[in-house]
Amino acid sequence: MNSPANFPTKTERLELALRSRTLGDVAGILAEMSPGDVAYLISSSPPDYRAVLLGLLEPEQEVLVVNELPDELRNAALADREPEALAELVEQLDDDDVADILHELPDEVTGQVLAIMDVQYRQRLQKVLSFSDDVAGGLMSTDTITIRADLTLDVVLRYLRRHTELPPNTDTLIVVNRNDRFVGLLAIGTVLVSDPAVSVREMMITDQEAIAADTPATEVARRFERNDWISAPVIDDDGKLLGRITIDDVVDVIREEADHSLTSLAGLAEEDTFATVWQSAPRRAVWLGVNLGTALLASSVINLFQDTIEKVVALAVLMPIVASMGGIAGTQSLTILIRAMAMGQINHRNELWLIGRESLVGLLNGLLWAAVIAAAASLWFGDPMLGFIIACAMLINLVTAGVTGAGLPIVLRKLQIDPALAGGVLVTTVTDVMGFLAFLGLATAFYA
Repeated sequence: MNSPANFPTKTERLELALRSRTLGDVAGILAEMSPGDVAYLISSSPPDYRAVLLGLLEPEQEVLVVNELPDELRNAALADREPEALAELVEQLDDDDVADILHELPDEVTGQVLAIMDVQYRQRLQKVLSFSDDVAGGLMSTDTITIRADLTLDVVLRYLRRHTELPPNTDTLIVVNRNDRFVGLLAIGTVLVSDPAVSVREMMITDQEAIAADTPATEVARRFERNDWISAPVIDDDGKLLGRITIDDVVDVIREEADHSLTSLAGLAEEDTFATVWQSAPRRAVWLGVNLGTALLASSVINLFQDTIEKVVALAVLMPIVASMGGIAGTQSLTILIRAMAMGQINHRNELWLIGRESLVGLLNGLLWAAVIAAAASLWFGDPMLGFIIACAMLINLVTAGVTGAGLPIVLRKLQIDPALAGGVLVTTVTDVMGFLAFLGLATAFYA
């Protein structure tokens, strides 16, 4: 008898069905899979397969799968839909998910879709759509359960039993006053295990602050992470309840932020691993062009010392070492600062301390590796003067790398420029130029 481990998984069966091109079997297997798994499968497939997989989904499953796709793929899947079809599709989703989709559509199409919807549903959606998708108001769902503080837990429990189902990720009930202002939270677990005669006021949590609607999405994610929240209420400037944010939306924010940081460090704006050649090439060309410009700047510095290089050929051999070491050191400092920014750890109190710390790290590493390269260059070329020159240049460039790698992200953020996207190119440029300038400048001075 076969053990369960010997039976193929759904993914293995699907791969086999795709290879054998038995689309009926593929459709049957897709129907058994969760929307998230199907969305993952589609996003991990080349473009030709994506259209086939989407076309095999049942209408009820299609809307859930499309909602789980990355923004770029989701927009492509909905691009050719008529407003009526879009309205029918999105009405099956939670309002925060609908808002995410409508945010990405042209304003004209969004207006047409909203006009088709039920008035009450449209009003709920417009509350979320009034906020951008990178703040708490744009992440929230208006599907909440609210109660009053003067009720007993027995009344609350009977009220909950009148619902056929609770909103997803409901771990607390939101307590509001008669003006719908946020008062506190009541844990579902408390309702189940406490004396039914006790009032909500006696058992509710009052030390968890609600999230202001204009709070940046990254700050929302940090609060959830620090406090291990599953959900949190969202309020307006007057303390009035607008909705709630749940952990599934926060996970999306964290994933998108991580993707952005990783791709931006390489100067990429790609979200789709399987994008076509014609989509990928233009996106990468922009930053390759920027990098070419900065490389020409570094080359122009070398050209200033052409005569010195002709006299001392060893300089041409050793030049890349100084620039490369500075580039690595600068990238290390830059990565540390960008990571700290993403975690919300950078503020005006610690900025100068971090720059000073990175400068000292650069100094210590500079002294160590300057001594190593001085000895190596002296033995290699039989010229102690050359070893001394490259050691000084190495020390100067590593200190510069520390200061630049730590200081540049802070300056870029103050200028409202994405440090992850622009920092890598700028740090490399500074360390290349400084490395060549220090090394060849010192060589010119000593060998003149």
